Amino acid sequence: MNFILSEEQLAVRDAAREFAQTELLPGVIERDSQALFPKDQIKKMSELGFMGMMVDPTYDGGGMDSISYVLAMEEISKIDASAAVVMSVNNSLVCWGLEKYGNESQKEKFLKRLATGEILGAFCLSEPEAGSDATSQRTTAVLEGDQYILNGTKNWITNGNTASVYLVMAQTNTSLGHKGISTFIVEKDTPGFQVGRKEDKLGIRGSDTHSLMFTDMAVPIANRIGEDGFGFTFAMKTLDGGRIGIAAQALGIASGAYELALAYSKERKAFGKTISQHQAIQFKLADMATQIEAARMLVWKAAWLKDQGQDYSHASAMAKLYASQVAMEVTVEAVQIHGGYGFVKEYHVERLMRDAKITQIYEGTSEIQKIVISRNLLR
Repeated sequence: MNFILSEEQLAVRDAAREFAQTELLPGVIERDSQALFPKDQIKKMSELGFMGMMVDPTYDGGGMDSISYVLAMEEISKIDASAAVVMSVNNSLVCWGLEKYGNESQKEKFLKRLATGEILGAFCLSEPEAGSDATSQRTTAVLEGDQYILNGTKNWITNGNTASVYLVMAQTNTSLGHKGISTFIVEKDTPGFQVGRKEDKLGIRGSDTHSLMFTDMAVPIANRIGEDGFGFTFAMKTLDGGRIGIAAQALGIASGAYELALAYSKERKAFGKTISQHQAIQFKLADMATQIEAARMLVWKAAWLKDQGQDYSHASAMAKLYASQVAMEVTVEAVQIHGGYGFVKEYHVERLMRDAKITQIYEGTSEIQKIVISRNLLR
């Protein structure tokens, strides 16, 4: 792996950094406090090409590599993790899954609009009683003629209300267990579709997280992705890439908190000198910087393996496990370095600490990542 970034990759990183500072930073505290979806900011991100970065230009995407994607994700996440998760879901889960496994008709109808950000997508796997145990799907899709009748509930869906297209996993043959799960493309205006209440969350409060209900909803057989029973494989393969995006989000949250703590330590004085001159703070900063760099290498490696067409399941699980752990540890220390000021909203680090926690939970908990890693080790 070459650690020297190309001019194109640096340009993407710099563009994302400038956008985050000029467009996301203003109002980020208010959006968090009031749980406001960053509608205008997401529109501008779409115009910059951040919603379909890795999609082939044939389908109106950016045609970029995964390294460019994680660089942009890190910069966006430093400032606004809520905007970052919208970007991650649209890129890693929805666009990638459609491009990799959808047919040409599905790509023409849905992928192009998703890649440009004209519409947003959502990935619907989790249910009230099927979170980490994704095999226990209770949402059903019964084939009747040339359509499936969908019934069930999905929980914790990012972009739940703002999306227009949903990739929904459902049981088409309950007797086959996970081999009887299929994936369907569902459009929001379909009769029988209902968006539940918005979740009041600890962190990433600007992203809209909802439950979704499907009641006798007719979905054309043409909207099924792949063969009947392919849904669980589709979900697991897609989540492998999604974990790279969330690892990059965690990395960005940690980096943002570290940069704020470093700057604050050079300004705040105690006992006659800046706190950065006290060894206790210096050691904290040294640990934070080292952890972040180690996490960055894991994230980059997973992205690089994906770009090389190699198996990246093991690497993406490691990257997400470690980067999310680092995000929690670094943000807690950033609050500590800020002292009392770290506990108030205007210094940003308390928000980053709240945002960090979800990276250990969604798109596979840390415990699930350890299962994935250990199975690969023992295979």
